[in-house]
Amino acid sequence: MNVNRPQILPVGRRVAYWRARRKLSQQVLADRLGKSKSWVDKVERGVRSLDKVSTLQDIAAVLRIDTAVLIGRDAQPAGVSERVEGVERIRAALSTYEIALERPAARRVLPADRLVQEVAHVWTTFQHARYPQVIDLVPELVADAQRTHAHDSEAGRVPLVEAYRVTASLLLKLGAPDVAWLAVDRAMITATGDRVLVAAAAVQLGQVLRVSGRLRVAKSVTLTAAYRIASPVAEFGAPAELSLCGTLLVQAALAAAHDGDDRTAVELVDEAAEMAAWVGDGHDHHRTGFGPTAVELARIAVAVERGDVEEAVARHEKVITRDGWRWLAAEHRAAHLIDIARAYLHADDPVSAGRILMEADRIASAEIRHRPAGRDVLAQVARDPAAPPTLIHLAAALGVG
Repeated sequence: MNVNRPQILPVGRRVAYWRARRKLSQQVLADRLGKSKSWVDKVERGVRSLDKVSTLQDIAAVLRIDTAVLIGRDAQPAGVSERVEGVERIRAALSTYEIALERPAARRVLPADRLVQEVAHVWTTFQHARYPQVIDLVPELVADAQRTHAHDSEAGRVPLVEAYRVTASLLLKLGAPDVAWLAVDRAMITATGDRVLVAAAAVQLGQVLRVSGRLRVAKSVTLTAAYRIASPVAEFGAPAELSLCGTLLVQAALAAAHDGDDRTAVELVDEAAEMAAWVGDGHDHHRTGFGPTAVELARIAVAVERGDVEEAVARHEKVITRDGWRWLAAEHRAAHLIDIARAYLHADDPVSAGRILMEADRIASAEIRHRPAGRDVLAQVARDPAAPPTLIHLAAALGVG
């Protein structure tokens, strides 16, 4: 039996496979599920069936995989297994240490200017939400960037930090914050000594910390990085540095909102809005997309987090009429729409949530088809009898629901 292909195994054997991959004992898995060790053992041996979606979802959450992975190949598109395998390839690329171990390079070292172009291409592909392509590109990009930096540390420093940043951003989209943390930690170490590079890497660091539940640390780190590059007077600040500073304030605001500190969250968004007014829309300094429209999306996210669905929806309906909305990256817009769909679900309006998800799928289908957060919202919408048939069929095709 080929243990490298868990998708062909019965559900119980898949549980055993992924438990072993995560280095969990049957007792640890049982404890995290609130079950007995005997229950886990019977599931893995196929003596006990798993016929409840909620139980499958609980197991998948503990094992840090998509629920569809446990269901099997017939109930999932290739994209799910490709995403899981892609994360593992990226993890392997980050774990080679070929430079530190002085292993002979398998490829020639890319000139720094060529590497800069490669990094820009991967960032652009990411911003278009072409995640399967980015998964394929990132392992080689990381290896190339590390070799170039080892050959010419000065010229290779910025592209190496950017390679780690886009890697972390992708991994967060794929629901792998633990591996993203490794990438962003590398970025911060490489950037040390350059306050602008540190600030750029701190954007992804704040996201990783927030997704990992380290909310107060996320707020502290992003605020510290922001104020290190903040101009005493916003109108005299360089647009690129204002964009970084404002984006870090937004990250701090989101961490505060998730931590229940609504007042601080609103104050930080207001501060970011002042900087955004001087930057304007239509720019993408340091891959932030920062501007008045991006700040308004953050304000909406804060409203969603504090449960003010009415404000969130009202602001959303206005912001999508702006020119700045159309100028934002596809992944940014689609990610926002998923948040708004979640807000409609909180308001018990699955019909509107479905409408918003269909728009997100049109703008950047990978946000729903490859991102766990998008798939979760789709599953919730598709359970409602009034959901659009298109979404019900999509949920069935993706094996969610």
